[in-house]
Amino acid sequence: MIKHDFSSRLDNGDAEQEGKVQTADPSTLRTATSMPDGLFQSTTAAARFLQAELELSARLRTLTFGDPIRYTYNPLEYAWDTHRCYVETYCRSGQSVLFLGMNPGPFGMAQTGVPFGEVNAVRDWLKITGEVGHPANEHPKRRISGLACTQSEVSGARFWGFFKELCREPNNFFRHCFVHNLCPLIFMSESGKNLTPPELPAADRDSLLLHCDATLCQVVSILGVSMVIGVGRVAEQRARRALTEAGISVRVEGIMHPSPRNPLANKGWAAVARTKLEELGVLSLLAK
Repeated sequence: MIKHDFSSRLDNGDAEQEGKVQTADPSTLRTATSMPDGLFQSTTAAARFLQAELELSARLRTLTFGDPIRYTYNPLEYAWDTHRCYVETYCRSGQSVLFLGMNPGPFGMAQTGVPFGEVNAVRDWLKITGEVGHPANEHPKRRISGLACTQSEVSGARFWGFFKELCREPNNFFRHCFVHNLCPLIFMSESGKNLTPPELPAADRDSLLLHCDATLCQVVSILGVSMVIGVGRVAEQRARRALTEAGISVRVEGIMHPSPRNPLANKGWAAVARTKLEELGVLSLLAK
């Protein structure tokens, strides 16, 4: 079986630059995992959250992935600038709810570094700024354009569009909630098809999620949230298992995933999400 060495791909630079999209320099990538500039001397929730993510990213670089995985992107590397802007702007003490996605989509977080990061929502509503680089090995049909990406991700547009309509201003949402992905990696086949972690070979999936589960437990403890809401059944089930096994007492619930692959979501995801969040007592927090 052919194995793809994630760490070696991060050490191969891509000389191409497009507009505001910058090439990821391998020395910069290695520095980003340790950040010796003193940022993480801070005890803020955002700083500790970022440190946990960097440590996860470093561990994931030691993994290899077999067929059918041919391309692996890590936005925490090449889109660190925008991701850090998102976390430093919106991750704060006192948030009680963590919305948990599974992993990036090709036109969402893969482009912007923000979970469910549909470009228009990230740029125009969340007001995230920063440079976005390239993964070392890009699929020709899945190029990274950063905040200049012209293709909208349906899941992200539905997710952030719902909360924009409900909350009006980002701070009204982030006063109580934060959004995070269990796994920061995106996987593609030779054809460029997006492959989610459940679609990976069992051994690869288990080693990947072992690291991701540990970091989820860490960030839940850092944030001190009282509820984790998995966006989609897989994220919900994984969170419940990881947090229970770690002995972390937190309520785990779930809402339907807004993916266009889900026929029920295509019939009106916002209405379903509103009903569920009202049932969970979250809607009243956000509608104030």
